[in-house]
Amino acid sequence: MTSLYLVRHGETDWNAQRRIQGNTDVPLNDTGRQQANTTARLLARREWDGVFSSPLSRAFETASIISRELGMPLPQAIPAVVERNYGEAEGLNWDEIEAQFPGDTFVPGRESRDEVARRVIPALVELAQQHPGEALIVVSHGGVIRSVLNVVDPDTPHGSITNGSIHSFELVEGSLELIAFDDPIDELSLECGTEDLDEQNAVESRDSVRG
Repeated sequence: MTSLYLVRHGETDWNAQRRIQGNTDVPLNDTGRQQANTTARLLARREWDGVFSSPLSRAFETASIISRELGMPLPQAIPAVVERNYGEAEGLNWDEIEAQFPGDTFVPGRESRDEVARRVIPALVELAQQHPGEALIVVSHGGVIRSVLNVVDPDTPHGSITNGSIHSFELVEGSLELIAFDDPIDELSLECGTEDLDEQNAVESRDSVRG
């Protein structure tokens, strides 16, 4: 049975500033690199068959740090697991979001969570099917992980998706099933990240309130 471990990338300056990143290619900051190293050391306690990543630099550098710690080749990029596109909200902070798009105002160009799930889940299923019986790491983004969880485990309230956090799934009869949210590789796994996705991203927080 194939296992997929989805890892959220380390922190960026825009995360720290609570600016929405989406498809904008913002690199890791020093804190993010430290988080990636911590996550890599946790993952090194298990055996892995491959490391894959979103092509955005914050995810790819996180994946590269993990690959180096595991003694594995550079990660392979999967374009379909790139972060959610937040349209005209990208680059804005909480106050700017509220000023320009108050309440339920439509954000032009914003990708819905359902749209994210429709591109991401088939790509993950295909990846798992191409690697039967293997254990794979996929470094992606908070909006992507949230969208996958909404489809795979819709009836369970999930907590914080922090930078560097690890969430495990397996392929069962052609579908993804959740093994563990914030997978407890050991007790340190809950100390990897900083703030939650919803605390960093005003659009995700708004979506959470609306369910």
